[in-house]
Amino acid sequence: MTTVVGWDLGGANVKLALVEDARVRHVAQLPCPILPSPAKFDAAVAAALELIPAPALHAVTMTGELSDVFANREEGVAYLVHLMRQVTFGQPLLVYGGRAGWLEADAAVSRWRDVASANWHASARLAARDCGDGLLVDVGTTTTDLVPLRAGAPACEGYSDGERLAEGELIYAGVVRTPVMAMARRVPFQGRAQRIATERFATMADVYRLTGELPDDADPYPTADQRGKSSEESAARLARMLGRDTSEGDRADWVEVARHFAQCQSTALEDAARTLVAREALGPDAPIIGAGCGRFLTKRLAQALAHPYRDFAELIEVDPDARDMAACCAPAAAMALLAERNR
Repeated sequence: MTTVVGWDLGGANVKLALVEDARVRHVAQLPCPILPSPAKFDAAVAAALELIPAPALHAVTMTGELSDVFANREEGVAYLVHLMRQVTFGQPLLVYGGRAGWLEADAAVSRWRDVASANWHASARLAARDCGDGLLVDVGTTTTDLVPLRAGAPACEGYSDGERLAEGELIYAGVVRTPVMAMARRVPFQGRAQRIATERFATMADVYRLTGELPDDADPYPTADQRGKSSEESAARLARMLGRDTSEGDRADWVEVARHFAQCQSTALEDAARTLVAREALGPDAPIIGAGCGRFLTKRLAQALAHPYRDFAELIEVDPDARDMAACCAPAAAMALLAERNR
């Protein structure tokens, strides 16, 4: 029995899913070391390989080519494909080209525009087969993908990140690494609105720690000030965004600030989703499908839009102890399942 491994090579982490007999057995996310060179990917992939039985069929997608350790996306795709070819030497390797389908390594490098940041397409393709019509919303640490599904296929108008940003199908904000200044310029504090600093003093992980919604394993990254991740330390970082210390307010004041940033993110997500639902004329029975570590936002979105909610893990065969991570790492799980069906 050959294990199929789905890889999602991101700029901040490497995700992988192990599939046997059309069932997801294990999912893992490994942070990339903070290094100013492509070697950060080598280290994360090496750690991931320790979790994989050999031999295996390896199916790869990526977003890491956007990392600023590369001069451009073409260079990034070439590096990551070459890395995977090295570490899987002698084992079958497929690279996902989205609209171009499955590609061998050499073809993947030459067709880098199809390969670059195609991970969302894999999740959407898998979800569409089950749901027919719907809206896949993958809220991750850094970005949010919104992919309409029609008649069993992705109904996207954009493909590259630039095109999808232009079409409202990608929001470059997530629930962990995004600076809070991306969400609002003014916040309420003790009954009065005030401007905030345009500095990366705090991130959305601080916001959702204070609201109590951030999953325990969602934030493996260093904080903005390199300090701890308690609610008190998160409040201190938010206070700094207001040019203040936490002693200038009580806990309720800082929770109110956090809830304001959270509401701004929910409003932006709802506006984008409503536009896409209207564009594709998705009926009220079309589900909102939640993926990513921030799918607690997607559940609220489904309520706001009066559409049924479905979790990505409900669409696949997955071991019970891997369900949450499979939904958090949907592209990796989709990679493995699609590749197994393709054999």
